[in-house]
Amino acid sequence: MTTWEGLTFGIGFVLQPGVLIYCFLGVVLGTFVGVLPGIGAMAAISLLLPITYYITPEAALIMLAGVYYGAQYGGAVASILLRLPGTPQSAVTTLDGYPMARDGRAGVALFTAMASSFTGSVIGIIVLVMLAGWLSRAATAFGAADYAAMMILGLVAASTIGTARPAKGFAMVALGLLLGCVGTDVNSGAQRFTFAQTELLDGINLVALAMGLFGVAEVIGNVRDPDRQGVAERIGLRRLMPRREDLRRMALPTLRGSALGSFFGALPGTGSTLSSFLSYSMERRIARQPERFGNGAIEGVAGPEAANNSAAITAFAPTLTLGIPGDPIMALMLGALVIHGVQPGPLMLEARPEMFWGLVASFGIGNLLLLILNLPLIGIWVAMLRIPFNYLYPAILVFLCLGVYSVRGLTFDIMAVAAIGLVGYLLALAKFSPALLLLGFVLGPLIETNLRRAFLISRGDPMVFLERPIAAGFVVATVALLLLPLWQAWRRRKAVSRP
Repeated sequence: MTTWEGLTFGIGFVLQPGVLIYCFLGVVLGTFVGVLPGIGAMAAISLLLPITYYITPEAALIMLAGVYYGAQYGGAVASILLRLPGTPQSAVTTLDGYPMARDGRAGVALFTAMASSFTGSVIGIIVLVMLAGWLSRAATAFGAADYAAMMILGLVAASTIGTARPAKGFAMVALGLLLGCVGTDVNSGAQRFTFAQTELLDGINLVALAMGLFGVAEVIGNVRDPDRQGVAERIGLRRLMPRREDLRRMALPTLRGSALGSFFGALPGTGSTLSSFLSYSMERRIARQPERFGNGAIEGVAGPEAANNSAAITAFAPTLTLGIPGDPIMALMLGALVIHGVQPGPLMLEARPEMFWGLVASFGIGNLLLLILNLPLIGIWVAMLRIPFNYLYPAILVFLCLGVYSVRGLTFDIMAVAAIGLVGYLLALAKFSPALLLLGFVLGPLIETNLRRAFLISRGDPMVFLERPIAAGFVVATVALLLLPLWQAWRRRKAVSRP
């Protein structure tokens, strides 16, 4: 079966009423779950798994996939409007999406998120169809040393570029890395920084950390500053649309984010969260005015949203063709297939064409449904900003508590998010960036795992980072970035001393 024959076969399969209804249900439910702060696709897919017993494997996978990428769309809404990440993948969208909303450009930010998400999904589908086999082989070429070097480069780049005080950036990254160490060591079983609290054995909840740093800290800041509580003015349809300058600024970040997400989504063990953070780091690094990031740069919304949606699509490549899940959600998808007696692997394309091509076609149809559903809703979402803050705050805190509690069912997490929120507020007062803390927290465990794996494979020889071409390239770039602030300081000192 050729690619074209497979696609037409898949489209015909998905357009059957009995399958299309599950695709529609999946994307609607995913959008709803994504809008609710903190619940995320993981919890929704877990709850839906028992229902899949009663439908065909193809319809089950299409519905669960719809929940997954639908949540990517919905997650941006709460991030942009309320600074509450709907999903972990959309946490980075708060950094520039929320400042845009505060600046009266919430509609533009939401339009950018929707358009970038759709573009990223379409490019992800094309990559999945055309390069599924190649991507799987390229993914296997990335070793543990390459992964570790790449992530360290991302942390160093985010800390040094575009910040007036790199020392503060490094401090926040280091704090994030330390927080990422909390929990049980997966290799030795030793407890690290748990202070005999059983709730910390699995580490700090990412959702609680993100909501505390951004959501609770923002609520405290608004309560203490009455000037920030002004009710947003009514916004006309024209102001919801991006200007020509906005379209120019978002075009390349969207394409770069889509390409980056398509690649890293196919790497086993990375997932869409890492792709969105790396995309933000890259856009900030190559921007001519990196100081705009964090203050409402449209590129900071377009790139990460395109990246996490394209990664959500291509993450199915290793799952279906190699049987290797890229992230925990893909592991759930794999579990759903195994429940139905379907064994993913290299022969799946020939053995179950209706499942592979039906799923690929459902990506296109589902994303089109999401775009049609979400664009008319932008005005309704923006209207949320006109709700007086004395009504909005309690609702935010209730949803926040529900979202955090739904992840692990622990009241400890609710108390943790309150404490983290207070710390986040104090950090914001002292001009420290909570985004870098979150970046260090997300990448820290992945760096540790891959560093350990690299040293085990090389028997403790650090030269493995220079012997592998991919890792060596990342190491050279990291060293150059570390030397950059020193070189800039030397130039400033030389200019001052010059008569």
